[in-house]
This record gives sequence, structure tokens and C-alpha cells, in this order.
Amino acid sequence: MNLLSLTLWACTAIAVALPAAVSAAETRPATTISASVTKGRQKIDGIDYYYEIHGKGEPLLLLHGGLGSTDMFGVVLPQLAAHRQVIAVDYQGHGRTPLGDRPFSCQANADDMAALVAKLGHPQVDVLGYSLGGCVALRMAIQKPASVRRLALVSAAYSDEGFYPGIRAQQNGLTAAAAPMMKDTPMYQSYAAVAPNVDEFPRLLDTLGDFMRAHFDWSAEVKQLKLPVMLVYGDGDMYRPEYMVKFYQLLGGGLQDAGWGREALSQNRLAILPDLTHYDIFASPRLATTVLPFLDGSSDAKSWAEQVKPAQ
Repeated sequence: MNLLSLTLWACTAIAVALPAAVSAAETRPATTISASVTKGRQKIDGIDYYYEIHGKGEPLLLLHGGLGSTDMFGVVLPQLAAHRQVIAVDYQGHGRTPLGDRPFSCQANADDMAALVAKLGHPQVDVLGYSLGGCVALRMAIQKPASVRRLALVSAAYSDEGFYPGIRAQQNGLTAAAAPMMKDTPMYQSYAAVAPNVDEFPRLLDTLGDFMRAHFDWSAEVKQLKLPVMLVYGDGDMYRPEYMVKFYQLLGGGLQDAGWGREALSQNRLAILPDLTHYDIFASPRLATTVLPFLDGSSDAKSWAEQVKPAQ
């Protein structure tokens, strides 16, 4: 069995650096580690969340993939932080954040993320979520719409119907029994490098397995979203291309021609990046260059009329 497909949101060996252990400076309260990076903790609803703040500018909440951590954005995070104040969080049971005794759900983590950024002084932020982080980000926009200005979802889903045949069955089989087989994978190694209690890894697998076996379909709620949303996938993603398009259409995009003057262009965006998979898109420099213009509300596109100078 392919261990990388055991979980819906696994990180891979590509560009996953094994970080150093957490230092004493990363404990509560938040402590400035350097001129550009702050590390701290916030306890919310029984979970002691670890976060980092990089760069300056408009706040951007960055949420990693399942069985990963903030460290998996090692390539992309500096690109984002060159333009934004990036708030990167290890959510429940991942990275430096303990699992706790609460069942895992995107809904609960989404409420926690809204509370966390509010505690950091940001009633509203832009949000970029990859994979399982995209699940949390989507629920944050649905449940706490006033807390999200713009939403970028990378290799993420609104339901469990979008996978290729066979992937869902493998995901349903994720349990603690897989832990011994995963000891040599980057998933376990990156977890062991920073987790507060490495012995929690089997319980994390059980917890995520229980979560993934549950059916979900948020299509009705997606249709009600009012904020701008961008969907980003790789052309080798674990989601079927027709599912990506359906997601975009639920948001109101891809339903008509945009017009010569772009007058019917949706506020939402869909990007399918070539030569990328679900397991490496989070580490591609092209991810940052794709999402930043959308998050900034900018565009370098011009209508046909704007490109043609009138005759003198």
C-alpha cells in the first residue's frame, strides 16, 4: 500500500525539511525571536496552539496539510512573508501543537483559528489553507465569515466525492496500526522532530482516521459564500479535474463567458498549475506567485479594448 495515499492530506519527502526542536523561547507568551519572526502559543478550547508570525503587512493566516506542520512551507513561506504578515499555525495534534482529548474536526479547528487571530489583534485576515488546512480554512470562512477577507484553497475539497477511485478506500483504512510502517517516512520524521510528545503519533493516526471516515458535503454552504475565493490545484492532484471545475462553479465561476471587457468575470478564481501534484504543490514557488495577486486584490490583466490604442 502507498503510505502517501493512506491519508487525505499527507505531506511528502519533497521539500519537507526536518526542523530543529522547539526552543524555550517558543512558549507562552509570544516572544520575538528575530526582527521578522515571532513564535508563541495560544490556548483555545483546551488546545495549546503553536504559531509563528513572519514578515510585515496585511495579515495572512497560513494553514498546513495533514500530518505536516508549518515547516512544510519552508520554500513558500518566505515568498509570502516578503509581502505579508504571515501567521502560520500548527493546528490540533500537528507539529508543536498537542493533540489534546478533543475529537478532530475542521469545524472546531476553524472556530479556534478565528479566535486565535482575534487574540493576536486581527478581527479579519486573509487565509491560505493547503489540503487539510484548506478544509479548516473553508470552514472558517463558512462559520466565521466576518473573520475572513479573502480565501485561497490549495488542493482542498468541499466534499468527499472528488477523489480518484481507490483513494477513498485507502484513506478509510488509516489507523494507529500504520504507525510502525510510517517510521521511515517524512510524515513521521518531521512530526518526531518537533512534537511535544512523540508517543502521541499512533493516537493522531487514529484520530485523523476517525475524522476521514466520516462523510461530508458542504456544497450548499459553499454556494452561500460572499467573499472572494481562489482554488488552486496541480494537474496531477488527487482530485478529479471535473471536481475542481464543479467546486469553481459552486462559487459562481465558470458559468458563462466573461465578456470582451471582462464585465462578467467572477470575483473568484481557479488555477490548475502544470507539472504539480497534491504532494508537492505546497513546496512550489509558483504557488506563492499564483495566490499573491488574488490575495492582494490586484490583476495585471487588461481587456482587449484597453490593449488597443485608438487611431490618431
